[in-house]
Formats: sequence, C-alpha cells, structure tokens
Amino acid sequence: MKLTEEQWGLLSDLIPDPPVRPDKRGRPWKDKRAVLEGILWILRTGAPWADLPEKYPPYQTCHRRFQQWAEDGTLNKVIKQLARHLEETGKIKLKECFIDGTFVPAKKGALGWGKPRGERGLKSWQLQTLMVFLSPYAQKALNLTK
Repeated sequence: MKLTEEQWGLLSDLIPDPPVRPDKRGRPWKDKRAVLEGILWILRTGAPWADLPEKYPPYQTCHRRFQQWAEDGTLNKVIKQLARHLEETGKIKLKECFIDGTFVPAKKGALGWGKPRGERGLKSWQLQTLMVFLSPYAQKALNLTK
C-alpha cells in the first residue's frame, strides 16, 4: 500500500525513531515509511510474510517491526489515525465496516477450533473394530444376527 504525503505526515510522528547505539555498531534501520507500507500491504492482502514484494524492505524486517509495534501500541495508534483520516476524507465509513473471516483456514472436516483434550487414542484397526462392537448400535445389530 502506498501512503500519500498527507497520510505519511499524519503517521510519521506516531512511529518511534530507531534507537541509536552508543557504539555505532549494527546495520542502519530501514526507512520506517517503507516498512509501514510493507506491513500495510500484508494486512491488506492477507498474504504470508514471505510473499512480500521486493519493492518493500525484507519481510523479516517488516515482520519484526510489526511485532514490535503491535506490542508497544504503535500499530494500534497508526491504524486508528489512518482510519480517522480516511473517514474524514470520505473514503470509508467506519460505522459500515465489517471483518470478513472467509480467509481463515480450518482443518478438513472440523466444525470449530479447539485444543485436543488429553492424549489421542490409538488408531489401530483393532481399536476401531473394538469400538464397533462396544457401540450400542452395534449391539442391536448383533442381537438380530443370533
């Protein structure tokens, strides 16, 4: 996502400058505007971090900065300010926004999310055969065959 100069003017003060090491070691930080645009591209497209186009800084840098800014509240401030600006310019109406969850993957055949409880049982053919004979429905069928 490409930020306009007006948008960047609103957001630049919200993003902290990189810390300066007293020993002057380490690589210089990537431009915070380019990193933010990379993060916004990922948030807009829903693509994996590794699919970040080369016109943005490396995906590892964007992901690390995303985690850092999400943890310290910077990203929350940036998103709110950007949404406020888009609403003021008439590009979105926040009262009409919604979240589309159709991209959320689910396990095949799963009805919902949940942690497995306890240890998984054996999956051998013997156990499956035993479960058939222990089933109350199987008992009825077996009684009919006698």
